[in-house]
Amino acid sequence: QVHLVESGGGLVQPGGSLRLSCAASGSISSINTMGWYRQAPGKQRELVATITRGANTHYADSVKGRFTISRDNAKNSVYLQMNSLKPEDTAVYYCNANIRPASTWNFQIYWGQGTQVTVSS
Repeated sequence: QVHLVESGGGLVQPGGSLRLSCAASGSISSINTMGWYRQAPGKQRELVATITRGANTHYADSVKGRFTISRDNAKNSVYLQMNSLKPEDTAVYYCNANIRPASTWNFQIYWGQGTQVTVSS
């Protein structure tokens, strides 16, 4: 019954900014690494950024210096601040988290439903 829900997507002009949010809900024991992936039309899903529980981050080269991933462990949430957006950033963005549900032994990957980000003039 663990569920991830994204929000914050939309239409912006090149050079604009958006902030994506993702909150995990349900009976959760713990959450390890969380991240953001994107999938553009006709392309494979690609990693955008990840963040560990201790706040160590990793970014795809294409977004370094423009995007910032962060998390709030108390809220079981992860965020993606996107600045200086480019048309090539247009994609559906998916929240991702490695979660151990309450009363279970193993961690497993959960995905949000996706939120559309469109960068266009």
